[in-house]
Amino acid sequence: MKIKVKAAKRKEETSFITSDFIRLDSFLKFKGAAETGGQAKQFIQDGIVKVNGEVCTARGRKIRNGDIVSLFGTDYKIIHNQENQQKNQNEN
Repeated sequence: MKIKVKAAKRKEETSFITSDFIRLDSFLKFKGAAETGGQAKQFIQDGIVKVNGEVCTARGRKIRNGDIVSLFGTDYKIIHNQENQQKNQNEN
């Protein structure tokens, strides 16, 4: 008996940040993957979150430009948006 299994294609999403880094738990709240900090902490401690393909259990991990955070079938590519940061500084 042969069984064919098809894996669902992962979603890819680009996320722009204006600072040099964002903490992993804050990123999960920012993207709406976690409603609260406690929920984000639980996802991280349970090993549900991967950073650059490796399970990450450090909620304070700094996510930087080029990192990929994977959670619930979605890969979030982090892009440091310096253009917006410079624009905001010029306005102040």
